[in-house]
Amino acid sequence: MTKNLARRAIEFAITFFLAISINFLLPRLVPGDPLQLIAGNAAPQLGQARIDALRAQYGLDKPLSEQYIIYLGNLARGDLGQSYRYSGGKSVVEVLSENFRWTLLLVGVSLTLSLVIGSALGIWSATKRGSSSDLGLLSIIYFLRAVPPFWLAMLLIPLFAIELGWLPAGDSYSIPRLKGWDNITDVTRHALMPVIVLTLAYLPTAFVIMRAAMFGIMESDFIRTARAKGVKGIWVVLRHALRNALLPVLTAFMLDLGQLLGGVTVIEAVFNYRGIGNMMFEAVKSRDYPLLQGGFLLFTITILILNIITEMIYPLLDPRVQRTTT
Repeated sequence: MTKNLARRAIEFAITFFLAISINFLLPRLVPGDPLQLIAGNAAPQLGQARIDALRAQYGLDKPLSEQYIIYLGNLARGDLGQSYRYSGGKSVVEVLSENFRWTLLLVGVSLTLSLVIGSALGIWSATKRGSSSDLGLLSIIYFLRAVPPFWLAMLLIPLFAIELGWLPAGDSYSIPRLKGWDNITDVTRHALMPVIVLTLAYLPTAFVIMRAAMFGIMESDFIRTARAKGVKGIWVVLRHALRNALLPVLTAFMLDLGQLLGGVTVIEAVFNYRGIGNMMFEAVKSRDYPLLQGGFLLFTITILILNIITEMIYPLLDPRVQRTTT
């Protein structure tokens, strides 16, 4: 067990180092000069001396290798640098902390809903295999799987925000900010459309995998034994089959987590929702290197932590996993 933990710790450390190195290189592959944002409209009027001074101020005058070493040193101290877009004094850490909670709200709610609803529908579909209701549900699921999330988002905005006026079209809360229960209601209304889009986008994954897993498990010997003992149909599913079927569903969601975070970026940009995704979209347009590095780093850490948690959950769902790793 100790050797396995040490091996996994080394693997995660190597993955983290490679990820932060890629985080450094990716923003610098974006075409354009960040100095244009720093100087603004006054860039053409600035003399060469002033331009050189601005480059030196932000460390853009140094060779790429030296910038990388400085980046690693600052990262080791927890210093993610200063955002180019927020020249009034906001650090990258401050910008990330302000925006991450809104992305966490969208991802947390959408992931939970898609997992619960998709798994429940997958179980129901597996028990009705071959029926007209099963085929009808399959048609709907595969249609949702084929629909681009951003296209669905662009359909919801004109309908619910413009025509009906039921929901706000942008941001994560109203300005000026409300208080108490009014604030909770307001935040919910702003998040509703993005949550619906993300849930519908990732619900088919849980449905398809749960349905396929249930097909195999329901034909297993231990399920036949449970039925022979007189266990009712619904309890056979909940007590015996579900626990075994959750393992592939959980694995698939962890593998798709990077895609989910990428989808959040697009959806937040479409809805102009205040979050890490929209922040990174704006940072790409402005070539804000520190902000992009901080956003990528936050996504990397989030994925690594969730993978660690998933590995800890595996033995609880299936004790055979623990036996094979010891």
